[in-house]
Amino acid sequence: MALIVQKYGGTSVGSIERIKAVAERVLRSRAKGNQLVVVVSAMAGETNRLFQLAEQLSEAPNARETDVLVSTGEQVSAALLAIRLQALGYSTVSLLGHQLKIRTDSCHGAAKIKAVESERIRDALAAGNIVVVAGYQGVDGEDDITTLGRGASDLTAVALAAVMKASACEIYTDVDGVYTADPRICPRARRLDRISYDEMLEMAGLGAKVLQLRSVELARRFHVPLVVLSSFADESGGTWVGQEDKSMENVLVSGVTLDQNQSKITLTGVEDRPGLAARIFGPIADTGIVVDMIIQNASADGRTDMTFTVPRTDLRRALEIVRGVVAEIGAAGVRHEDQVAKVSIIGVGMRTHAGVAATMFKVLAAEGVNIEMIATSEIKVSVVVNAKYGELAMRALHDAFLGLGANAAETE
Repeated sequence: MALIVQKYGGTSVGSIERIKAVAERVLRSRAKGNQLVVVVSAMAGETNRLFQLAEQLSEAPNARETDVLVSTGEQVSAALLAIRLQALGYSTVSLLGHQLKIRTDSCHGAAKIKAVESERIRDALAAGNIVVVAGYQGVDGEDDITTLGRGASDLTAVALAAVMKASACEIYTDVDGVYTADPRICPRARRLDRISYDEMLEMAGLGAKVLQLRSVELARRFHVPLVVLSSFADESGGTWVGQEDKSMENVLVSGVTLDQNQSKITLTGVEDRPGLAARIFGPIADTGIVVDMIIQNASADGRTDMTFTVPRTDLRRALEIVRGVVAEIGAAGVRHEDQVAKVSIIGVGMRTHAGVAATMFKVLAAEGVNIEMIATSEIKVSVVVNAKYGELAMRALHDAFLGLGANAAETE
């Protein structure tokens, strides 16, 4: 009897009718002889509603109490699905993060998992139950409720699959797999049958919304087989995420991503001496703001301009910090721009084939798209462009690298 962990996102459990449909899908898997642990998100829109309630009462709601509040969304979904499965005649038990227990640190709103106790789930499965788990939540060392960050029901599912050595972790969402690009922007985007952990990590970190980044990191660490499926279509198809193999190197580019939640900050006239970068980026890191690309341009007078990107949603906080640092380090000033986007190409084939970046730059030049910043890794090239050209750049790169006949390694 195989153990399968399934996760259903907010749109999948977004109404009573959809919860009924999820129950039917769970029972089809049960009919194949599988043991099932089912992780659920809050109903679509519910977490935002709960956050808004807190914000109506306080400009800065207490983080601990906010976690107590917003974690109830998943509790409702778990109970409703369990009630439906029981009504259909199947022994089912729902469990919350503090009942399992999913042990975390005390960083409310973005807690990190420290340990997962699986004994209660194993006992429930051994007794013949389907186990429904509320995603997104855990409990810290003080037995206070914590939440793992937005979209972290994926992380709950992968953590359980890792600890219980599940045969597979099935992530059900509103799309039928991982696509070469966002099909809403690139009509020619196609579903990938499989993708490596590393490629999926880059795609998740560069704007693709299919899987939460930390869940992919955990799956790679513990070799959890992931499959992304649609809860609105039949069980065929999907995209498997797993270990890289040699055949993947034959494909130069597996996907193109667009991240429009980007902004750019430039410190001008920064003295070129050791320690100043730490003075700038240390306080930003302390607030949890993620700095992505960094470019430093040296000048003849011993001073530099330093440009970096942060999420647009964090721009205001980042600017407050940077403006405070400017006076301390004697920089000339600060500029910022929020109308930028990051476009990236990703593929493990880049490790062994040259010329990919050059082709990318030629394609963008042909479209009249100016590149403002560049960052590379072994399997990705990212560029920052003006936001109004983001979708154009994405489509052009997709056509160039992933159009019919365009993605063969032997051409490089």
